[in-house]
Amino acid sequence: MTVRQPPLFQVREVTKKYRMGEVEVQALRSIDLDLDEKEFMVILGSSGSGKSTLLNILGGLDVPSSGSVYFRDRNLTNANEKVLTRFRRDCIGFVFQFYNLIPSLTARENVSLVTEIAAHPMRPREALELVDLGDRLDHFPSQLSGGEQQRVAIARAIAKRPQVLLCDEPTGALDFQTGKRILEVIERVNRELGTTIAIITHNVGIAAMADRVLTMRSGEIIQEHRNQTKLSPAELEW
Repeated sequence: MTVRQPPLFQVREVTKKYRMGEVEVQALRSIDLDLDEKEFMVILGSSGSGKSTLLNILGGLDVPSSGSVYFRDRNLTNANEKVLTRFRRDCIGFVFQFYNLIPSLTARENVSLVTEIAAHPMRPREALELVDLGDRLDHFPSQLSGGEQQRVAIARAIAKRPQVLLCDEPTGALDFQTGKRILEVIERVNRELGTTIAIITHNVGIAAMADRVLTMRSGEIIQEHRNQTKLSPAELEW
């Protein structure tokens, strides 16, 4: 009999409101969510659905207006900026649509920026080899394709051995074949390192590779389902 492990994240009744001049915008409405250890989750939704706000709250980049967020037994809801900074540094890796590499640094040096402040990092070469860039260590971003730059960004994110990798439209700026290559890398990180993955995207085709898929609209989770059979990135179509 398998004993279910406690979730990595527990989100309860989370709302998020922003004030823009005279207008109050409700980005999230009473969100309840568990994210399990080693899970691969895809969160779908159009622009304005609240998925980026949810990802930012999970990653400690933002805090809810009400409700609670727990990471294991750690309450992030009322944490101060010092605590959230330590949480982001020690536990979370981020991958964004745009690569945010420093142009004057090589691939190895871009990854080293993270390994120098992490407690138990990989060697930069090890992280870059994991994303199949072991032969591009000393190339600058301008010498790399878009897909290669995104793989450097993933290497940088995983080099500190985060427990969670949060990805915001990681294939959004890439063509179909290059996007699938990036998803292969992310799937490998989940499978080989046991890293919990959450990807937000408007691309419905990516959902077939996830353990669980959430669909958001107007700040709410309107649908949730688990894939009984997951597709490999090579099998995806969109």
